[in-house]
Amino acid sequence: MATVYPGDHDTLAGEPFALQEYYASCHANGSLTLLFLPISRHSQNILRSPVHAASISIWSDRPTASRPRVSLMGNVTVFTELSNTPDLASIQACYIAHHPDARWWLPGPREPHVAYWARFDPHSVYFVGGFGDEHYIGYIPLEKYQVASFGGIQGFSVGGRVLVDQQSDVA
Repeated sequence: MATVYPGDHDTLAGEPFALQEYYASCHANGSLTLLFLPISRHSQNILRSPVHAASISIWSDRPTASRPRVSLMGNVTVFTELSNTPDLASIQACYIAHHPDARWWLPGPREPHVAYWARFDPHSVYFVGGFGDEHYIGYIPLEKYQVASFGGIQGFSVGGRVLVDQQSDVA
């Protein structure tokens, strides 16, 4: 995940900040579920952003120049009231299925830190299929990403979504 330090930060105003973060593809439209901990640097940057902006990089298997990868740019909706989290039971079950070790940090009365559920809604999708002379590199229409089926082609599943089949038209 990448976020940006707020404009009033003492030493790093406007600078990018990136670290790998847990996410799970638990929504039919390709939005991602996040465990949002206000103690984290990303969470602090998101809360200070007027549009709660973030970017999440996803790759297949291990990142190499010849493998597909994608950058999802979008905004984060934080559900500070557990009871207001849409589809709470299914979101929690999906997230734990992807990240069993996260059970210790789930929102609710057992948490060691304050935690909330959040949803990352992409508004832009940038895809790198591998090498440019052999694979597609460029933006994927959001509508194509949102309606993509689950599962699919080996190496083209990103965040639980099939983004592009190298044989099909992506524009």
